[in-house]
Amino acid sequence: MRGANGVVGILRMSVLARILLTRHSCSKLFVAGLSWDTNEPVLKEAFGKHGEIIEVKVICDHVSGKSRGYGFVKFTSESEATTALKEMDGQVLDGRQIRLQFAHKE
Repeated sequence: MRGANGVVGILRMSVLARILLTRHSCSKLFVAGLSWDTNEPVLKEAFGKHGEIIEVKVICDHVSGKSRGYGFVKFTSESEATTALKEMDGQVLDGRQIRLQFAHKE
């Protein structure tokens, strides 16, 4: 959609569209709000239906070994990560509502 001066109507874009336009290409998602009991196999199973997964990592406390409540899921393509973000953001996993965003560059 273009205005009279040819500028894209950014205010009319969805939040996701703005994120997609302003970030670098990324196939890795940051997953927040995980249950303390969520482990890597559970995370892989939940996200696997959205594409081929390269890596799943739940960040754990180095002393207790328990989840710190967040992790990462890396897909083979950006399009698969985008689909997973759209479908899974705000969903409930292991009794907790998870929040997703594209991970920052490593």
